[in-house]
Amino acid sequence: MLGFLPPFVRGVIAGLLLVINTLFWCALLLLLSLVKLLLPFAAVRRGIDPLLNAIATAWIACNSGWMRLTQRTTWDVQGVEGLAYRGWYLVNANHQSWVDIFVLQHTMNRRIPLLKFFLKQQLIYVPVIGLAWWALDFPFMKRHSKADLRKNPALRGQDRETTRRACEKFALVPTSVMNFAEGTRFTAAKHQGQSSPYRHLLKPKAGALALALDAMGEKFQSLIDVTIVYPDRVPSFWDFLCGRTTRVMLRAREVPIPAELSRGDYEADSTFRGSFHRWLADIWAFKDAQIETMLASAKNKR
Repeated sequence: MLGFLPPFVRGVIAGLLLVINTLFWCALLLLLSLVKLLLPFAAVRRGIDPLLNAIATAWIACNSGWMRLTQRTTWDVQGVEGLAYRGWYLVNANHQSWVDIFVLQHTMNRRIPLLKFFLKQQLIYVPVIGLAWWALDFPFMKRHSKADLRKNPALRGQDRETTRRACEKFALVPTSVMNFAEGTRFTAAKHQGQSSPYRHLLKPKAGALALALDAMGEKFQSLIDVTIVYPDRVPSFWDFLCGRTTRVMLRAREVPIPAELSRGDYEADSTFRGSFHRWLADIWAFKDAQIETMLASAKNKR
């Protein structure tokens, strides 16, 4: 509706609507989370968590509202129609921009249970939204360099314990556990630095997926593998607010999780670790070829 406005004006309006929307719903979220904090019992959690998830779902729906109001993005989405709004899912996607999170929320909201992301520890300090993520039990993971891990191998156990505690909470209420297996946003420099064998992807990191499966693998009914492509160019967040994201392509598919990968010690069992890496490598090879096909299709439609 406001697509006729200059991009800068649309960006300002979209940014203001995002802030207002976030402040309103986060205030409700934090009030309810105080109840959960003061009464840390499973019965209370079972009653409060669905309400917290409902508030987050409403926040996402309102974000979709201002996106439709301020943007003229063409959405090419396939594979989400048959997903069930119940149960537990493990969700994986390629990662290029902060915009990916809004794309995933916009396309998956009310199709599957609320997405819960693995986040870097530093993000808990983001004003307002950091507290909201904490209230929703998003797991905050500490990043340790290889040098730090060599000096102190016990650090490996921190993320395992964080994931275990988070997944214990997720097991009480249907949840979609979201992970970006690349571990960071794709850039040409990172791609070259890794000598990645994939044309459009960084090498996947299996650790977080393996930890989630180890903690609650039998709960997950499947892995939802999501591929996101911005055929014109990867947008910055400001580009997105300004409505310069002209096209978004998304493909989702359900991938069965082999039963043997839901029970195993990724850190200690080299045979299990090898099986897990091969399973993820197959998914990544498919995704890389899919991105190539999507880009070719988009080029033909120009």
